[in-house]
Amino acid sequence: MSEKELLKGNIAIAKAALNCGCTCYFGYPITPQTEIGEYLSQKMQEKNLAYVCAESEIAAINMALGAASTGAKVMTSSSSCAVSLMQEAISYACSDELPIVVVNVMRAGPGQGYIFPSQGDYNQATIGGGNGDYHTIVLSPSNVQECIDLTYKAFHLAQKYRNPVILLADGLLGQMAEPAELTENPYPQIDNSSWRLDGANSRPSRNIHSLEPNQTKLNQHIINLYKKYELIEQNECDYEEYLCQDAQVIFVAFGSLSRHVKSVCNHYRKNGIKAGLFRPKSLYPFPYKKLNELSRKTPIFIDVEMNMGQMLKDIRLAILSNAKISFIGKPTGNWLREEEIINAADNIIKEYYASI
Repeated sequence: MSEKELLKGNIAIAKAALNCGCTCYFGYPITPQTEIGEYLSQKMQEKNLAYVCAESEIAAINMALGAASTGAKVMTSSSSCAVSLMQEAISYACSDELPIVVVNVMRAGPGQGYIFPSQGDYNQATIGGGNGDYHTIVLSPSNVQECIDLTYKAFHLAQKYRNPVILLADGLLGQMAEPAELTENPYPQIDNSSWRLDGANSRPSRNIHSLEPNQTKLNQHIINLYKKYELIEQNECDYEEYLCQDAQVIFVAFGSLSRHVKSVCNHYRKNGIKAGLFRPKSLYPFPYKKLNELSRKTPIFIDVEMNMGQMLKDIRLAILSNAKISFIGKPTGNWLREEEIINAADNIIKEYYASI
């Protein structure tokens, strides 16, 4: 069993990627995730693995497509506005069914933005900015240990479903350090010999492409993709419940901000209000079913985000009219402090009980 070591989130992601068999990395430096590429630039050369610092983010993601088509375990990493440049290629990867891991360590936006703490890329990751009908799997760590654990899971799900997976962290998590254990990769190797492009000397030729001029074939391809997405939604929802079982009010938060919200729940519990936290770890597939079950017995839900409420639409779809839904957030800047959340939540709770 390995010992815990003090790791930055970025370095934890890079180490985990190597530990679970990443053989190719293509990237371009942009804060606050540059250390991922810096670390891999040395370690991958030492291991005789493929590392390329590309001329742009567009080049990096398209290199990743090429490498993934050969069956290699491939990762790229970037941030926010630079991930925007990758959206066309991510759509291609979904249609081509290529298992690529894309790490986005978010900065503040829109536009070029800056490196203030923010969670402004929820929509970009879960809805996407590419063309056509597609979905990417999206995982959201809240601490450095989960940077490791969810990197392992990202590679596994990418290979299992032949689908891009986005690991959506934030600038705070990428830059902060805390004790974490580089455990062994718990997931089995996935056999990709049935589809990878590795030479056709002993088998019929095959190809991977998005262009399909036959309307019937294209429709069937998209229908097949959505059958796969249904399986993902059935099997891969992941979430954390903290003190939700008897909660009178449930906060919903994702990523590292959820850690502040746990402290808010503890505050309310000490003061006689039963508060809990529901944290989606998979943002796609979003855990609609579980959140809906909780809404049938808990009257108040408060969404807390460092954006203008991008997850709010998914919470509303899950809860429907079962409970009151409110929002606390701001788009960028210093992370929402415990006191700010409590002050805003006090008013929401008082207003609810005054109305019944």
